[in-house]
Amino acid sequence: MSDQHCDKDAGMTENTFPVYKVDVIVQFYRTEVLTGQEAKHFTKNDITPNPKSESIQRLYMRILQLLFCFKPECHYTVPLSENIQYPMLYEWVSPIMSVYMRMCQFLPLCHVYDFSLNDLLNPKAKRTITTLSAIQNFLHFRKQRLELTAAHQQSFRSDMDRLQAYTREIKDAEKKIEKLSIIPPEQQAEAKELASALAELTTNTQHEYQDVSAMNENVAQCKTEIAEISQKLSQRRVEVATLKDEIVKLKSQIVESPEELRNEMERMKENVKNIKMSKDLADERLVELQMLVQCAGQVEAEIQVLLKQLQDLQNSMCQTNQQKEKVQDLAAMNEALQKELRSLSTEEGQLKRALAMKFDKESKHQIRRQKKKEVKDQQVKNIYGQYDKIHEKREEVVKIIEETNRETKQFREKMQKLREKCNQRSQKAQEIYERLLNTLEQYNKRIESIVLETNADISKMKLHF
Repeated sequence: MSDQHCDKDAGMTENTFPVYKVDVIVQFYRTEVLTGQEAKHFTKNDITPNPKSESIQRLYMRILQLLFCFKPECHYTVPLSENIQYPMLYEWVSPIMSVYMRMCQFLPLCHVYDFSLNDLLNPKAKRTITTLSAIQNFLHFRKQRLELTAAHQQSFRSDMDRLQAYTREIKDAEKKIEKLSIIPPEQQAEAKELASALAELTTNTQHEYQDVSAMNENVAQCKTEIAEISQKLSQRRVEVATLKDEIVKLKSQIVESPEELRNEMERMKENVKNIKMSKDLADERLVELQMLVQCAGQVEAEIQVLLKQLQDLQNSMCQTNQQKEKVQDLAAMNEALQKELRSLSTEEGQLKRALAMKFDKESKHQIRRQKKKEVKDQQVKNIYGQYDKIHEKREEVVKIIEETNRETKQFREKMQKLREKCNQRSQKAQEIYERLLNTLEQYNKRIESIVLETNADISKMKLHF
């Protein structure tokens, strides 16, 4: 509501709503309330300087039609019994009294509490402008609230659609997880064959490990023997060298007698033959040991190749186990999300039940209001019944009207209290609704992250298999 159209006089301090200028009021009611010829014929002269009662009454009827769908022709129906005398006397009074009763029920919502019959029969310019400003302010507020409720309803529908889409995606992900976790019957035979082959490979590797350990022990023994033989050869070579030195020394020292020399030479030849034979035997043993060492190296290389293959197989099995653990973790997360979804659905059911209880209470309040309205209508009927004696009992009728005014004020106060209670409950419902929206947004974010992780895991599993 723009402040440029508001009246800046002292009435603003007395009222809780802005008092608009006459041009603004006329333009608003011509565009928002009246239609057709009525909008064309409604002008500033109908309000100032002397308001026209017929135009004001017609405007009030259109306002009631806009707010409560109460058509103008309904005001002309006389809700009285059939035994009434002179019903033609009520034809002029019934629409005015109907509009008056409806306006008395409606205007307290606009914070106008002093509306009277005189404002319909003989309206004043200032009071009419104040009343129309209050109704205009209420219509502005009503329009804003309708837009807000429409936006909330639209967001709620979109959130419900998103929730249904996410539940469908969760179900699809569950089906995919079940398909991935269960081995199909076509591949069960292959899985069993792979398991048996893996068991055979493990047993073969154990036997190979035992053979390798035995071969390593033999190689170690051969190495020790080679070391011993080489040590002996070196000793023999040293001995041969020493013997040669001794022979040289002995040649210089021995008296050259042919027999002794021959005997010594024969002994030396026999020693040399023995040494050569032991050397040949040692060389043959050394060659055999070198061949065994080469065979052991080849066997060790083959065993290393087998070990690498076994390590690769073990790594692949570890990866499959990790994938299975990831699938189990995803299933657990899915179960947790399902539990959270069930809790959210239970909260939503509780909120719906609370709203249903609130609607029931409102319907009960509406029934009570209807009963009170019927009581008021009965009182008005009684007043109509006494209308033919109004000239004789005018003072009594005035007293009855004052009593009805007091009762209507009390009823307005009760209505105000009930409205405050309803507003508090609606605020609580709005807070609960906002919490539900926040939890749904968090839940949607978590579901998106989980779906991305599951897609990544599925792609990895496809690459491995």
